[in-house]
Amino acid sequence: MEAGIAVLVIMAMVIFVVAATGIKIIRPWQKGLIERLGKYQRTVDSGLTVIIPFLEKIIKVDMRELVVDVPPQSVITKDNVVVDVDAVVYYEVTDPVQVTYNVADYYTAATKLAQTNLRNLIGDLALDESLTSREVINTKLRQILDDATDKWGTKVTRVELQRIEPPKDVTDAMHRQMKAERERRAMILEAEGHKQSAILKAEGDAEAIRKVAEAEKYKKLTIAKGEAEAVETVYNAIHNGRPTNDLIAIKYLEALQHMADGRATKIFLPYEASGILGSIAGVSELLKEKLSTPGGEETQE
Repeated sequence: MEAGIAVLVIMAMVIFVVAATGIKIIRPWQKGLIERLGKYQRTVDSGLTVIIPFLEKIIKVDMRELVVDVPPQSVITKDNVVVDVDAVVYYEVTDPVQVTYNVADYYTAATKLAQTNLRNLIGDLALDESLTSREVINTKLRQILDDATDKWGTKVTRVELQRIEPPKDVTDAMHRQMKAERERRAMILEAEGHKQSAILKAEGDAEAIRKVAEAEKYKKLTIAKGEAEAVETVYNAIHNGRPTNDLIAIKYLEALQHMADGRATKIFLPYEASGILGSIAGVSELLKEKLSTPGGEETQE
């Protein structure tokens, strides 16, 4: 009796252990692949899953975005410069069945595939192009890896180049070239500044000369207009008052003195004054007598 009870206890414990081995828990970021006697049966989602112990096996597949770190490698560019390049590849599993059964080691396969294609891409570019075309290289490499890994049930989301490092002597030469280029630009900017300053100064001088010329012109026009008005006033006063020939001659001489200003060589008289030329000559003689000294000598002011 006691032996039977012991057997039942042992059998219950064995059944409990066997049942416990058939209970599996799938995490939220995982998918479960169930195989029965080595053959794929079904895919289960996250949660509690029960399988047949010893007959079925579950394979858990991580569905999160994963990272493949491509190790550094030396690559020869199109212009025969050796550079050290490394990258990071981000991918996620889209089909857990294919990623499990179509590739033995996805991480190693993706790493080698990224290395070879990265070497091909850098080899088709010159050093300057490879240093300034990171985004282009990332896009092309992502497209190549995505197409190549499509049958593996994965999707390459993005590729990032971590480092493109040329040799030290090439780096020093690039630094010197950059410094020379910046100095050249600085000299050009300085020359442009001097040029603009000279242009502005010349324009200012020309504007000042123009203003002075306009002022002089206005001054001369104003003086000429005033003298013309004075002559016209004298002329009208003479003709309106009808004075004697001597008075007319004196007034004409005063007006002409202001017009000639002592520098004119020719004098034009109105037509109406032609009849009093004799009177002007007489007045001139009279002026000479008044300016003469008692001894008979003339003095000039």
